[in-house]
Amino acid sequence: MSLQIANPAVVGKIERLARATGLTKTAAVERAVDRLLRETEGRLEPAERLIALLTQLDRIPDRADGYNPLEWDDLGLPK
Repeated sequence: MSLQIANPAVVGKIERLARATGLTKTAAVERAVDRLLRETEGRLEPAERLIALLTQLDRIPDRADGYNPLEWDDLGLPK
């Protein structure tokens, strides 16, 4: 059974993923779907869970009103 994707943005993402991974477009889509299924079914490997968590944390915007009680030197170390 064939699958037709009519959204050019999605097709572009699939092509970028295939180039970045060195996989065919079909293999890239299969790997992405398999990973998403594992993620939604809660069967991620520990490293995959950590990556998923860090990805979610990266989406949290920095707060301008955040308070940092430490002073830092030029090397990024606490004074």
